[in-house]
Amino acid sequence: MAPPSRSASGSTGGAGPDVIQAFRAQSLDLASNAIIPPITAREIGFEAQIVAVLERPDPSYVFATATGSGIAEVADFTGRRIAFSQGQSQGDTVLRTLQEAGIAYADVELVDLPSTQFLTALQGGQVDVAPLSEPQVTKYIDQYGADGAIALPSEVPDLLTVLWAPTTVLADEANVLAIRDYVRVWAQSQVWAWEHAEDWKQFYYVDTEGVTAEDAERIWSRIGAPRFPRSWDIAVEWARSSQQLLIDGGFITGDFDAEDLFDRRFEDVAVQAVGADYVEDAS
Repeated sequence: MAPPSRSASGSTGGAGPDVIQAFRAQSLDLASNAIIPPITAREIGFEAQIVAVLERPDPSYVFATATGSGIAEVADFTGRRIAFSQGQSQGDTVLRTLQEAGIAYADVELVDLPSTQFLTALQGGQVDVAPLSEPQVTKYIDQYGADGAIALPSEVPDLLTVLWAPTTVLADEANVLAIRDYVRVWAQSQVWAWEHAEDWKQFYYVDTEGVTAEDAERIWSRIGAPRFPRSWDIAVEWARSSQQLLIDGGFITGDFDAEDLFDRRFEDVAVQAVGADYVEDAS
């Protein structure tokens, strides 16, 4: 059984809102995103479930500042305009950062934008700070660092990367078998990239994204090894914490149990596909 052909990666144009739209149009069967899109989908009444979980406890995003903002640390976010997308992982990072810093939502201006517009919003002075991922932030600082833009590494992780699919897709046993195949290959691909770091840095960061080899090395130094949890209990609790942040901010009602976002039939698939060094056992 071949893996599903209609799949999308959240890092290659499959942003959460776009994925949900594609799911609803029945033009997509499986996608890779962070935890926020599945929460958003359930909030608007679209049922989909998570079929694979990857944990990376190291922070994924960097807060880039606009030129002339005067921001030097996270405490300076008070009173500032922050690029924010409640339906994407960047929004979760913003809310967790504010919570960690003890800054109330009312004390900042959350500028609602899709993440694809964060960079142009920074460049145009529409926002004072935005969470960016690599290598985008490196390119931005290379261009605007001399004018005072800085990068503040996030101190909070974007813990979960998930594969998820509509429940209508998961109701078909042939699809279930195909997705199990896909999850195995996906997990093994994460391990391959980690174990062939030099090849991956050259192919992706240098040749594809156009950053220098030195920048690629620096970016890679912040990336931890992929970890696949044997139990999804911690992932469920993380989803609940993200759900609660959105509820507290008045962004969603959250009238559902985060456990329902996970299809535990797939819980053992990824861990059986990789070596023991990449399996996270519950402590």
